[in-house]
Amino acid sequence: MKLKGILNSDMAKGLADLGHMDLIAIGDCGLPIDPDKKIDFALRLGELKFIDVLEVLLEDFSVEYYYLAEEIKKENPKQEENIKKLLKDCECEYISHEDFKKKLSDIKFVIRTGENTPYSNIILRSKNIF
Repeated sequence: MKLKGILNSDMAKGLADLGHMDLIAIGDCGLPIDPDKKIDFALRLGELKFIDVLEVLLEDFSVEYYYLAEEIKKENPKQEENIKKLLKDCECEYISHEDFKKKLSDIKFVIRTGENTPYSNIILRSKNIF
C-alpha cells in the first residue's frame, strides 16, 4: 500500500503518465468536463475545495505555467490571490472563460472538485524536471 503522496489511484496514475508541457486542470463543480478525462473529487456542494486540491496536487506535481479565466479577477479575487500564493514562481496567462473551456480539449485529465465559487478553475502545464 502506498504511504506517501497522492493516494487517489486515478490521480496518481494520471500524474505518473505526464510528460513535459502536458496540461491538466482542476475545476469547480460547474466546469463542463469530458467524462473520459474526469477524475471526480466532488464530495458535495462546496467540498472538496478547489484550493485544497490544488495545494495537495502541488506536493506531487511540478508546474511551469498556468492559465486562469480573465473573469476570476473581478468575480473571485480571493481565489485568484490564493492561487497566486501557491504558484508564486510560475507565470500565469489570463484567457477568457470561453477560451478556457476550449483549451480543455488539450488536457490529459481534469480533477473536478465540489467548489462552488465562480471561476475556480485552472489549467496547469507540467514542468521539465531535468
